[in-house]
Amino acid sequence: MDARDRILSKLRRTQRPFSDIQPILQRRHMIPQRDLSLPEQLQLFIDEAEAVGCFVYQLDQNAALEQIMELIGDDRSVLSWDESQIPFDGLHGMLKSLGVTVARPDDSDVRVGITGVNAALAATGSIIVESGAGRQRSASLLPAVHIALMRAEQILPDLETWQGAQKQAGYPAFTKSSNTTVITGPSKTADIAHQLVKGAHGPREVHIMILGSARLEE
Repeated sequence: MDARDRILSKLRRTQRPFSDIQPILQRRHMIPQRDLSLPEQLQLFIDEAEAVGCFVYQLDQNAALEQIMELIGDDRSVLSWDESQIPFDGLHGMLKSLGVTVARPDDSDVRVGITGVNAALAATGSIIVESGAGRQRSASLLPAVHIALMRAEQILPDLETWQGAQKQAGYPAFTKSSNTTVITGPSKTADIAHQLVKGAHGPREVHIMILGSARLEE
């Protein structure tokens, strides 16, 4: 038996620590849940997202296109998820008609990225973005401005609710996606001299556009 086998043998014979701890049957939510109606949950998401520095809009598709073009400004290209992955019919064609093309996913010079979202969390104002086929992670990481398109129906109460849904579905966000990111506001850090710097590890602006009617009905 060589040294490696002796070490592994000792590890296998070692008693497992904390063997008397009972399994967790009911997990507590990090943020206490509130019994909210759907409009109240929508408003909570908006309030929390704005509190962490996001810009949030409730728009129909026409108004959303105007807002997107305003954010694009004089740029002639954007990064974007495939049209099938964002809740905006014909967006790429509309952008092209206005002189804006979709750049290669690895183009680091593009200033604006457009994505959908896979879920949104009311308790923290977070959006969850899963990378995969047609959902390039660069669109939400490389550009300075991230535009996230979503619908109010995608809002869940909190992270634990999302985790519970993932568990029931077999964790597709981790088994079928190359990367899953919970985005809470723009990228920022205060590691150096406690000076807040935005855009340290990703976009310095996050614009969330909730598409559909002006208000979600109960």
